[in-house]
Amino acid sequence: MSTGLVVGGTTTTASAAPLNVCNRYCDARDPSLSPQDRVAVTAGISSRTIALHFDDADGMGWGSIDNGGPGDRVWLDRSMDGGRTWSSGSALGATTVPSGGRGWRTQMYNVDDWNTQGVGALRACGQPAGGGIACTPWARTTWNANSRSTAAATALMMSYDRGSKLFGGNGWWTSANALTAITDNIRISGMGSYAYAFADTYARNINAQGGQFRNEYLDDTGWWGLLWINAYDLTGDRRYLDTARVDADHMNANWNSTCGGGVRWSTNGNYKNAITNELFIQLNAALHNRTPGDTTYLGRAQRGWNWLRDSGMINADRMINDGLDDSCANNRQPTWTYNQGVVLAALTELHRATGDAGLLTTARSLADASTVRLQSDGVLREPGEGDNCTGDGPSFKGAYVRGLGQLNRQLPDHPYAATIKRWANSAYDRNRNALDQYGPHWNGGAGATDYGCQHSVLDLLNADTETHRR
Repeated sequence: MSTGLVVGGTTTTASAAPLNVCNRYCDARDPSLSPQDRVAVTAGISSRTIALHFDDADGMGWGSIDNGGPGDRVWLDRSMDGGRTWSSGSALGATTVPSGGRGWRTQMYNVDDWNTQGVGALRACGQPAGGGIACTPWARTTWNANSRSTAAATALMMSYDRGSKLFGGNGWWTSANALTAITDNIRISGMGSYAYAFADTYARNINAQGGQFRNEYLDDTGWWGLLWINAYDLTGDRRYLDTARVDADHMNANWNSTCGGGVRWSTNGNYKNAITNELFIQLNAALHNRTPGDTTYLGRAQRGWNWLRDSGMINADRMINDGLDDSCANNRQPTWTYNQGVVLAALTELHRATGDAGLLTTARSLADASTVRLQSDGVLREPGEGDNCTGDGPSFKGAYVRGLGQLNRQLPDHPYAATIKRWANSAYDRNRNALDQYGPHWNGGAGATDYGCQHSVLDLLNADTETHRR
């Protein structure tokens, strides 16, 4: 397991968690009542061992300090945002090794706050008498974390802002991608604990920006439309499908004659790029597949693919560059991973609509190229991949593996299953911390964690799980 990850790049002590929580039991329960004792993580200082213990059955934890002496202190910190912040001065269960003792432990405290949708983490901290302080890494119980993918989903939900109902506080299209990974995980794993998130996001943000999850960026609108397709598939709630239709109509209204067609990237210009039009194809094909008797959405999807195929954005290496320049030629900008992945999902969805085997043949040729050309050290790597997990780029690889997984499941020989498995194993073994948070580099190495990197790995684990459970 990699030890080079840092959480969000900050360690503040702003108030972030309630000081008293009651779930099955209330805080400050005696550890002697626990039916089990799992030591999750430890730390050392001045010959002392500080340990974080868990009662997984009851979702509680406690801290201990050993091999010390009287006056040594031990306590817990609790965070509801993945260790970025914790309650200022709370020092849950703070206690001192009694006279004549060599060690001691706190009372038990809840990890999560189920009453407020708080997805939590604990760490144990200790201080030798008159000395410095050491803390264990953040960790949690196995509640909602009994598999690779559900543990990653739970860690992702630590970044879900309970005020804005978006990830990272105000992530827009990236929140749509994170929620898509959550909805996929619910469908694949059967763990519905976080189904509240898309309902809450819908209610809180339905009137944001342009309303109905539209704004001036047509690719943003496409991401949200596809999320609401996912939510509709899970729940059968027609309002989600209706919103996806509004989103598709908004994109279609921004199809114009520049470069012979295509949806423009922004309402403030006429730039034609790959991602917007790939999303347009996928969204309209998905709506056709959920609308009995439809011809309109199917016609849009077919028109979109015909234009993209002939646009020149697919280069001689079977890779897709970012967009078209002012002369309507391939602009040779980077072949971002998401441009290679969304087209696979789009062609797979369009194949379901038409039965045209040639679409899968084309998708396979594109996937054959990208799975080779985008690999480094045996894993998928973003062009110019950095060490951070904020901004747009960290979400790209998630969109890629989501599309690759959809194509792989559609093809009878599942040709990319081994590749997906190798990437998933590498990320799990080399790029994961004790809280099941992931960084940017699936082959390991130092880096931050945040929801962009996290949902991308959840997309990868979802694809791996769904491919290999068949």
